[in-house]
Amino acid sequence: MSNWEKNLLGVTVSELPKLIPGLLAAVALTWLSFWLSDLIGVRLMGFKKSPISPVLLAIVLGLAVGAVVPSSKPLSPGLHFTIKKILRLGIILLGIRLTIFDVFKLGTFGVPIVGLCILGGLFITTRINSLLRLPKRLGTLIAVGTSICGVTAIVAASPAIDAEEDEAAYAVAVITIFGLFATLVYPYLAHAIFAGEAVKVGLFLGTAVHETAQVVGAAKIYADIFSQSLALDVATIAKLVRNVFMAVVIPFMAYSYAQEARGSGEFKGQKTSFVQLFPIFILGFLLMAVLRSIGDAGINAGGDAFGLWPDETWRAIISLVKKWAEIFLVAALAGVGLSTKFQSLKRLGIKPFLVGLAAALSVGVVSFVAITLLGQWVTI
Repeated sequence: MSNWEKNLLGVTVSELPKLIPGLLAAVALTWLSFWLSDLIGVRLMGFKKSPISPVLLAIVLGLAVGAVVPSSKPLSPGLHFTIKKILRLGIILLGIRLTIFDVFKLGTFGVPIVGLCILGGLFITTRINSLLRLPKRLGTLIAVGTSICGVTAIVAASPAIDAEEDEAAYAVAVITIFGLFATLVYPYLAHAIFAGEAVKVGLFLGTAVHETAQVVGAAKIYADIFSQSLALDVATIAKLVRNVFMAVVIPFMAYSYAQEARGSGEFKGQKTSFVQLFPIFILGFLLMAVLRSIGDAGINAGGDAFGLWPDETWRAIISLVKKWAEIFLVAALAGVGLSTKFQSLKRLGIKPFLVGLAAALSVGVVSFVAITLLGQWVTI
């Protein structure tokens, strides 16, 4: 197998037909997941954007199919391709969502609030995971999912720490369940604890709710019920700033995990330095963010993105790339669901849900304290 075949395909060109069954299964589940997400969240619940993540649906449907199909061996090559290759491509394309200018919108005090929430979530979650003696990789996934950006952070961190597929599936389920709870409850909680101050409410929703879609959903609920559209703007910006931190936190967590796990024998690799453990696909993620920033800078200066595309065309390009990033991630997690058996999830037990609960509560508490101390100086 040549280097380009190994890095791009994972198989030789002659073996490409073996990928077809698994790829078709992942594509079918991807389409069904998006359809159900829209049906439940938009048509039935009335949201403009469904808070029911297609990723969660893809995993659940994949697990259900895996439970009734006696053997997934014919699907394995294609599923492995989606999990390893399509996943990384989706993460790279996700970078188009971010721009460095979003960071500056929160100002001098807003960014430290986000940073404190991330650090608090990472520290508390990993400590609780250690006390419950769960696998370090699982605790790392729940920690980054809670503190940064939910499912996106989990799927980005999984290959960086060589996580097992069942660990990724469980972490996604845990994060999504508590994120959905926060979507429905936190708008009312935030209104009560911050006395209707829109900026503080937005900061709380943007830092305490896990998933980007869930943050927007929670903030939209608040904006509609309490007529505070500013809260939606602040929450969205705060969440984007959290997402930016993914490019720093995930390489650090990969290195930290490797150093800690090496002593216990859990880490089998040979890489030891931070540079060696830095996931290459994160560089692609950063490159896409830089391209987005440069394009936006051209538009903001009154010209065209890269001197080629006017504002409307540039927004359409961004929207298309974001959509394909989501499709690739859902397909990859459909592969995870199809490859994971209930027996492996049963092996992990109820403890990961306790870690997820503690993580969600701790991020909420840290967010409340940080906003109480610094929120008064944040103006947007």
